Amino acid sequence: MSSNRLSGKAALVTGGSRGIGAAIARKLAADGASVALTYVNGEEQARAVVGEIEANGGRAIAIKADNRDAAAVARAVDDVASAFGRLDILVNSAGIWRAAPIDTLSLADFDETMEVNLRAPFVASKAAVAHMGEGGRIISIGSNLAERVTDTSLSAYSASKAALVGLTKALARDLGARGITANIVHPGSTDTDMNPASGPHAEHQREKMATPRFGDADEVAGMVAWLAGPEGRFVTGAALTIDGGANA
Repeated sequence: MSSNRLSGKAALVTGGSRGIGAAIARKLAADGASVALTYVNGEEQARAVVGEIEANGGRAIAIKADNRDAAAVARAVDDVASAFGRLDILVNSAGIWRAAPIDTLSLADFDETMEVNLRAPFVASKAAVAHMGEGGRIISIGSNLAERVTDTSLSAYSASKAALVGLTKALARDLGARGITANIVHPGSTDTDMNPASGPHAEHQREKMATPRFGDADEVAGMVAWLAGPEGRFVTGAALTIDGGANA
């Protein structure tokens, strides 16, 4: 179902070629926004998302930008603002997962996790606010593992997402007087190609939930779209969890 809630708005979704990012890109476009998405290796997937949006009457572009490359991230933001003539919504969705116990986790994996999951959202947000005016939205995709570490081998990932909460709250303070909000959405186990509901570790994850099923990427996208829309204008500095009660 399409709407005009975001008509006239322009959005950038990092990591929008697959999974939760792709669902967010499709939802924002369905709500009327012009949407750009970044990808690293999944050019074919990114083009498919763009094609789907265009086939449904929307406007979309795909930009190659590696979140490990700060200059590429900043350049992508500027390119989106140039292509659409504005930038109203930034969704920091790109992320990586590096899991190992602390005694075997490499420093390289820890550093890469921080580069992609924390530094890139900082870089993208810094670049985006130069183009945003009143009503701007910064929405980051965190994880319920930022709030409650339920398993071993999560030191890098959970630390990166917990730090993203702090960054979000600080952005809300920095930008509130300018009418720009900053929020973070914490998905739990969500059925994507990175963590399929039929995967070998799925039952272990379902056991932790009050609602014993995996989430759908479209459900996460719906929460993001609500924050991006007019109803979310008074919500800032908030962490919203959508995890089937895993952290209840």
